[in-house]
Amino acid sequence: MGSNPINLGLRFILELVALYAFGRWGWQQNTGWLRFALAPGLPLLAMILWGTFAVPADPSRSGNAPIPTPGAIRLLLELAFFATATWCFHTSGLPKLGLFFGVVVLIHYALSYDRIAWLLRK
Repeated sequence: MGSNPINLGLRFILELVALYAFGRWGWQQNTGWLRFALAPGLPLLAMILWGTFAVPADPSRSGNAPIPTPGAIRLLLELAFFATATWCFHTSGLPKLGLFFGVVVLIHYALSYDRIAWLLRK
């Protein structure tokens, strides 16, 4: 189920929404000029981390792993990514959206039980 095209599409949408949450949080920091660095910089940093640390031959990705990462570490990275996005929504004035986002992420991972088992075996 974790490699089902519908579930992969949902995951892609969740990734994009998470990047928006990081950018929104960065923009809302009352730091003057620094917000112009945080708003694009945080999503960019998240994209770099997301794309760099990968499990070799992950069927839900291209299979490339710039920095080969054990499955359990990758799973923790993903959970931290989505949890941080949920927190960003909550602290930037959208707590209901954060709650909804977090619930959808949990549903996604519940449907991806086979991918989670695969990650934990790698």
